[in-house]
Amino acid sequence: MSEAVIGPLEASYRNSPAFVAASDQTQVTRTHWHIAIANGLGWGFDGMDGVIFALATPLIIRDYGVTLGEYRSGLQIALLIGIAGMYFWPWLADRYGRRTLLAINIAAFSLLMPVVAIAPTFAAFVAARSAVGFALNGEWALGSMLVAETWPARLRGRVIGINRGTWCFGAAAAGAIATWIIADHGWRIAFVVPAVIALIAVYVRAKCPESPYWVRTQDRKRRIKEALAAGRGLSAEDQAWVDKAGRIPLRQLFLPDMRRNTAVATFVACCSTTIYGTVGSWMPLYLSQERHWSTAQYGTFYIWWGLVGFLGLLAAGWISDRFGRKPAFYAMLAEGAVFVTLWVFAESTTALWVFGLLWSIGFLGFWAPAMTLTAEIYPTRIRGVGNGFTWSVAWLFGFVLWPFVTVALKQHTGSFAAAFLVVPAAMALMALGIWLFSPEHAGAELDAISE
Repeated sequence: MSEAVIGPLEASYRNSPAFVAASDQTQVTRTHWHIAIANGLGWGFDGMDGVIFALATPLIIRDYGVTLGEYRSGLQIALLIGIAGMYFWPWLADRYGRRTLLAINIAAFSLLMPVVAIAPTFAAFVAARSAVGFALNGEWALGSMLVAETWPARLRGRVIGINRGTWCFGAAAAGAIATWIIADHGWRIAFVVPAVIALIAVYVRAKCPESPYWVRTQDRKRRIKEALAAGRGLSAEDQAWVDKAGRIPLRQLFLPDMRRNTAVATFVACCSTTIYGTVGSWMPLYLSQERHWSTAQYGTFYIWWGLVGFLGLLAAGWISDRFGRKPAFYAMLAEGAVFVTLWVFAESTTALWVFGLLWSIGFLGFWAPAMTLTAEIYPTRIRGVGNGFTWSVAWLFGFVLWPFVTVALKQHTGSFAAAFLVVPAAMALMALGIWLFSPEHAGAELDAISE
């Protein structure tokens, strides 16, 4: 798509200095930093909200008097509804833009969190948790797409990795909330705290412009539509583009030139959710029931686990831009696989701390190239739909279906240890798949990756 042609929508947007700055791929401007900060804040509070639920799990189970199986089923109902949101928000973003939907998304999940705190029954808790999940899950794709479509290509992996890394600070904040609020005042009070996140939506609207790639795509659609209506012929490039863009967006993901990209992105996303969902979702319960840690103890562990994990995302983002996406995957997956195995077999509290903090580096670090790959692998016309499809399938597999295996292994063996040992195997499988099938897009402009 040629950037020399400026359509009427882009001409209108160019009245905004922020949009002009975001369109500049030769330097990093103040506007680029505003976009990165907004996305980073969104990811940070996404991590805080998500981890608060995990940290409160033992108390929620006790408060409502449900079994582990009943809690798992309720959580899976909420996750299924959340998966619909994971597709819904990016799909809307392809139609109405990235910036506005990101602001609405952040405000929605923030203001819904206090509703969970007042749920009188477990059924009401599941309903409220479902609403939060539906709103929260859009953050996964919307922020990463806006960053990918504005920041210079040479820095895309680094900035997405750092932004994804702010999730770790959110997880650490959740640990602090568990240590000093949940432990002393109960889990319900803690769920009121995230309401302040809604203020980020104001920041997004005030400081972040719309994606230039999205705006140019809308102009291209309009230009082609007007040409066809007037009976004018199209260039070969435009004709090839409209032959694809005229199809149902979901179907475009499986056109001959997109099948491989869709398969690779979905494979990477499914491995990501399976790896995280196996340990991340059940670690507080494991530390509470099997290692006999108090809420304050595992809350404190989460503070440092999140902070140390940020180093992995920081390193992975740098490796991703400097040496390529594949080396970043390999380094993080190998590190995580080794230390999570040692952690499972740790016998002392000290060993749990040391190996637990070390495996967080690779366990969280591989998300930097994973989020970068899924954000850049689809063309602008279906980037939202592609991300929505990829992560919806991944959540269905890793967070809804796979927990049946995790809980079954726990019930069969009497410990989560056997289920946790699946993680190194999944990391090895992910590395193999990336080596064999994943493309390498380090430093490439988005239009050069796919059209």
